[in-house]
Amino acid sequence: MNAISNPYAPGAGSPPPELAGRDKLLSDVALAIARIRQGRAAKSLLLVGLRGVGKTVLLDHMRADAEAAGIYTVRIEAPENRSLPAILAPQLRLVLHRLSRVENAKDLAQRGLRALAGFAKGLKLKYHDIEVGLDLDPEVGLADNGDLENDLAALFEQVGSAARNADTAVVLFIDELQYLPQDQFAALISALHRCAQGKLPLTVVGAGLPQLRALAGDAKSYAERLFEFPMIGPLDRPEAELAIVKPAQQEGADYTPEAVDEILTQTQGYPYFLQEWGKHSWNVAPTTPITLPDVRAASAEAIATLDESFFRVRFDRLTPNEKSYLRGMAELGPGPHRSGDIATALTKPGNSLGPVRQSLINKGMIWSPSYGDTAFTVPLFDEFMKRIMPEPV
Repeated sequence: MNAISNPYAPGAGSPPPELAGRDKLLSDVALAIARIRQGRAAKSLLLVGLRGVGKTVLLDHMRADAEAAGIYTVRIEAPENRSLPAILAPQLRLVLHRLSRVENAKDLAQRGLRALAGFAKGLKLKYHDIEVGLDLDPEVGLADNGDLENDLAALFEQVGSAARNADTAVVLFIDELQYLPQDQFAALISALHRCAQGKLPLTVVGAGLPQLRALAGDAKSYAERLFEFPMIGPLDRPEAELAIVKPAQQEGADYTPEAVDEILTQTQGYPYFLQEWGKHSWNVAPTTPITLPDVRAASAEAIATLDESFFRVRFDRLTPNEKSYLRGMAELGPGPHRSGDIATALTKPGNSLGPVRQSLINKGMIWSPSYGDTAFTVPLFDEFMKRIMPEPV
């Protein structure tokens, strides 16, 4: 069929043509933001889930909804090689400038800019990557102690106070939160706690891998009382079917029931994989309806594409020992697996694998669903490991 009119959109953070199965979550987030705007109690939200479940897409959709409702938003990604102050400071400067144009918030927003100047100056010695244009001179004693936890809380208070006077809220949408160092995550949590205590309209909607909940608890013991942690998983069958069938029908095409069954089996309902299989099935099929043979032919192309992009980009970051560890895991199946079973598969003492396991956790390749268990953070990665390394090392 015509590839130009192919409706599917596989890609990192690319919005799908049909955002199926997430309506309640979107409604819950909108409600929490609306309550915070009014000074009412509501927890910040951290979306947790494996790769490919659509967390980034959801963050962007939630941000668009919030902006449409008059909320001031910040959208950042926590990278592995930059500090939280460095990625926050320029974005908060933009928010404070927007707030300074609101008459009732002008004075507080300008004080916020002075707080930001003190924040950047006080932390520059510790976080050398802070680069932000300073519009006003610092106010002595305001967010300038050089202690991230106290200074970030003071800065958030100024931003939240200006937002309250402007009858709005500020929402920080932060992706890949699992990469934040513990001290910086603790500072973020503490600052949000200060805002919640003061009923200030500033909150976070974040996203990360499943270990994020444990990381938040390790950073601050009260984190579970401050956040909701909705688990974002694969779509159930009706939702996954809708994500595949509806975009095609909107373009005047359809699938046979057997073709849909095959796609759902191959993708296990993961949104990113659904888009990949939908794209290749459309391109392979000569005409509508898309049939089971079309999907089977498309599966080879979809798998090859995933191997060269989605999977390979993660595999190439691994050391030989890390690849060997993951290949041992793959030999046991999709998981989760006991650490001792992985050691047995690798014919190595369990205590010798601890550093490799921790390195893979730090890189976001695996996580621990419960004590002593290990699971892949990337769906279907066990099958990829077997394809790229046919024999265990």
